[in-house]
Amino acid sequence: MLSYQHAYHAGNMADVHKHALLAAALDYMGRKPKPMVYIETHSGRGLYDLTSAEALKTGEAAAGIARAEPHFDPGHPYIKALQAARTKGGPNAYPGSPFIAQALLRPGDRMVLAERHPAEARALRAAFPGTDVRETDGVQMALSLCPPTPRRGLLLIDPSYEIKDEFAAMPRLMAQLHRKWPVGVLMLWYPILASGAEQALIREIGALGEVFHHQLRFPPAREGHGMIGSGMVVINPPWGLETAAAALDRLPR
Repeated sequence: MLSYQHAYHAGNMADVHKHALLAAALDYMGRKPKPMVYIETHSGRGLYDLTSAEALKTGEAAAGIARAEPHFDPGHPYIKALQAARTKGGPNAYPGSPFIAQALLRPGDRMVLAERHPAEARALRAAFPGTDVRETDGVQMALSLCPPTPRRGLLLIDPSYEIKDEFAAMPRLMAQLHRKWPVGVLMLWYPILASGAEQALIREIGALGEVFHHQLRFPPAREGHGMIGSGMVVINPPWGLETAAAALDRLPR
């Protein structure tokens, strides 16, 4: 949806869940010398200021990264990405998933980012000069790119779910992409909502076969907020991702 802007939600507990698992996956994949590609369908602007008017309006980061960060091991790749973001953007910077990927990818690896919102796409290009940033529909881009070159890599699907049928459509997209790119690591994030709207997605996950599926539940970030948890579904999960997810279960909420 062109109305969605992640600046209002950057650094919330769902970001902590999603970004910590993404960082763990990329860190492990980067230990092998073979080049890889990182593809993202809904990139946002890539780097956020937690003191911006948007972030302060919702206060979601206070219930997310501000509370969780002290409980991470200093050597966690997520913390490495946080530190890189602050080096670039100042002490109140928060890395979106493109910045986390950039912090963990190596010379010779490739990154392709899609963002439909014109203002967010401009900010993304400014934050990632020289990166392949496309102001386009990320789903269609992923379908056109897969299988990518190189064949080894990770694809993150992270829509806003403001379109109701996305809950049922995203697992089907995962299945389609897996058929096109059977060796790719495919990651799908979704919100757990008080309304239960994500149940359509969870039902569809069963059709994907054997996948890694992790949920992190937490209180609403503020009164009346409908998100009460975060889910991640991974096809071809890298070794160690289950252990990384189990560690997140111990975060304060």
